[in-house]
Amino acid sequence: MLPPPGTPGTDLPVRAVLPAVAAALAGAGSAVLVAPPGTGKTTLVPLALAGQLPGRVLVAEPRRVATRAAARRMAALLGEPVGRSVGYSVRGDSRRSEDTRVEVVTTGLLVRRLQADPELPGVAAVVLDECHERHLDTDLALAFVLDVRAALRPELALLAMSATAQAGRLARLLGAAAPAPVVEASGTLHDVEPVWCPPEPPVAPPHGGRVDPRLLDAVAATTRRALAETSGDVLVFLPGAAEIAGVGSRLAGVDADVRPLHGRLPAAEQDAALVPSPRRRVVLATDVAESSLTVPGVRTVVDAGLARVPRFDVSRGLGTLVTVRVSRSSAVQRAGRAGREGPGRVYRLWSEAEHARLPAAPEPEIAVADLTGLALELACWGAPDGRGLALPDPPPAAAFSVARAALAGLGAVDGSGRVTARGRSLTAVGAHPRLARALLDGAPRVGRRRAAEVVALLSADLPAGSDDLVADWRTLRGSRSGAAARWREEAGRLARAAPPAPDADLPDDVAAGLVVGLAHPEWLARRRPGTERTYLLAAGTGAELAPGTALGGAAWLAVAAADRAPGRRDARVRQAVAVDEATAREVGGPTEGPEVGWRDGDLVSARVERLGAIVLAERPLPDPDPAAVAAALAEGLRREGPALLRWTPAARALRERLAAAHAGLGEPWPAVDEDALREALTTGPALAVARSRADLDRIDVVAALRSLVPWQLAGRLDELVPERVEVPTGSRIRVDYSDPEVPTLSVRLQEVFGWAAAPPVAGRTLRLQLLSPANRVVATTSDLAGFWGTGYPAVRSELRGRYPRHPWPEDPATAPATRRAAPRGR
Repeated sequence: MLPPPGTPGTDLPVRAVLPAVAAALAGAGSAVLVAPPGTGKTTLVPLALAGQLPGRVLVAEPRRVATRAAARRMAALLGEPVGRSVGYSVRGDSRRSEDTRVEVVTTGLLVRRLQADPELPGVAAVVLDECHERHLDTDLALAFVLDVRAALRPELALLAMSATAQAGRLARLLGAAAPAPVVEASGTLHDVEPVWCPPEPPVAPPHGGRVDPRLLDAVAATTRRALAETSGDVLVFLPGAAEIAGVGSRLAGVDADVRPLHGRLPAAEQDAALVPSPRRRVVLATDVAESSLTVPGVRTVVDAGLARVPRFDVSRGLGTLVTVRVSRSSAVQRAGRAGREGPGRVYRLWSEAEHARLPAAPEPEIAVADLTGLALELACWGAPDGRGLALPDPPPAAAFSVARAALAGLGAVDGSGRVTARGRSLTAVGAHPRLARALLDGAPRVGRRRAAEVVALLSADLPAGSDDLVADWRTLRGSRSGAAARWREEAGRLARAAPPAPDADLPDDVAAGLVVGLAHPEWLARRRPGTERTYLLAAGTGAELAPGTALGGAAWLAVAAADRAPGRRDARVRQAVAVDEATAREVGGPTEGPEVGWRDGDLVSARVERLGAIVLAERPLPDPDPAAVAAALAEGLRREGPALLRWTPAARALRERLAAAHAGLGEPWPAVDEDALREALTTGPALAVARSRADLDRIDVVAALRSLVPWQLAGRLDELVPERVEVPTGSRIRVDYSDPEVPTLSVRLQEVFGWAAAPPVAGRTLRLQLLSPANRVVATTSDLAGFWGTGYPAVRSELRGRYPRHPWPEDPATAPATRRAAPRGR
């Protein structure tokens, strides 16, 4: 099928390696082709394979726009309309026929076909394009096709194509006994001159989904500069549709056609950006134009240096898109778009030093995204945990566990993780499992058409006009925009997948609230008392509406979209429906039962009706389970520590003595720091009789502490760590153990005359604080004999005139100790 050499558009670098690709597939059955963007791999390789193999060639692209563009380009090379020898299929749109030899599909659709019939009847080869982008569907399609080759169809050829040279790992995945052959096509791209033009003054880095408007100003100014300094079309890379609209408005009046290119556009508008024009063009694109798409006429690239990627907050169950710095590999691919037709130039809105610090490659989607859909696909394939499949990377354990728990809650998998009939029904919808559930369960409640329209609102990646989903729904109904057309197309597809049901006689807000609540019951939210815009989600996370919202003050919300910016505790509600408590109860499925736990600093025993973290009602529980009470009190001690107990002076003194014993004598004397006491008190007998928070105040802490001392040592505590020490006068003075490392005795100097050394305490020499007759510290020493010889003479000289009635012998080491002063007049 490949047109002969010399045919316009076919003399591209990859043509030279087509024999090597065919030989590799004939010999090993699988191969890796590495070819930079613009070398012709997406269009020439499938046509060459179709001319050599007996069946159809299935080409999988990661994006819809690339799927249609690749089919249109191959058909044009053959001089045919799309749908004859070359066709395409994307969700909701297909142009193919019985004569189709090359069919281009999205990777998501390829996964659907593999699930429906793993043998792929009539298909001779599968070509996975842009494997380096590491989308979830691409990873799944690769793993499933390899499994099919190993178990069902060893003759099925598999070619993985990548725009990067890091092909070794991919080759090891594809090969069984040995790595698959790697064929490399070198590009003939022209030189691309980098121009480093960071904004001045510097702009703030992206924060969550927000891009500093000053960066958009800089992108527009740089684009105008590029138009003035270069020839040919200009391709501008921006992170998303909102930034494309912002820069487009800033370019009003330029002498060029400004064309947007992103996934939210209708197919006709996407195609328009890929067709040459007699007038100079500025194409404002997301990363859809980074690798698999060819934008003709481009000689200049302006790169904002940003990308929008999925992120999933595992702990809060919030998925969102965030804006990040582009990787070096992506920046190289973007720049290469300027060198296809001649020498080009790339204007980068960052410095050369910043470029060196960029990440080498983007993170694979499996490492950062919501894995609920992937987990269901694996379960449907018969590999619930992914074992035995050649996934390029295993799913992260925490995110995968959350995903499987979500599927269990939807009834999509059983206790062992295997797919149920319900799970297969959800998969057949062709939407995220949560949205599929909303469609299947919502249609009988609100009607098939209305359920499909609301789910299409949630799934079709439409720009939100406000945070009020019902308002957006009504706007789309009356609109003839491209976004409305895409919404109607998706709603029609979903309606065909929904169970038949007439529209119920319900207001729009009730119908929308029911469907949204079915999709995200964990995002049902009740307003916090005394506030207008802050809510508690059933998942336990706080959430906040934007200032000025029309939804403010609603008692309940069914939240359709929410995210949490880095550094913020609460989520921001992006889109929601105001609902009443009855609707929340209907879709949220409240639970009721006895609960014994520690809450807000006290033991709570109640029969509680709740919707997730939201307490709907509670009544006192008269006879709670003693084991549960003990566990709750132990939890209170773990959270708040020993301060919950009543610490008498005797208890504090004993704790200090035990701490000194542990510090000076070591094991087996017990530690009594906060962590050690938490563990000892929650696992020991002290809680055995406690039944309330007040009972904690009655625990005998002294007895509890003494129980920590091994029985062999219990009788030696007073001997080794005495509470008081007798000095030469016979006084018994309390030892200060507040610093467990340095037991200290404060004593008047005259009471230790004749003492050569203080006795050891807790395995250490007792430190003496020697006091004047007025009880002021005059010296501190742990070496009393040394003090008598060196320190005492100075103290004697200073104090004997001030306290003449007290003895100040020249030789204190042999003088008698005394507690008394001489009588007055002597």
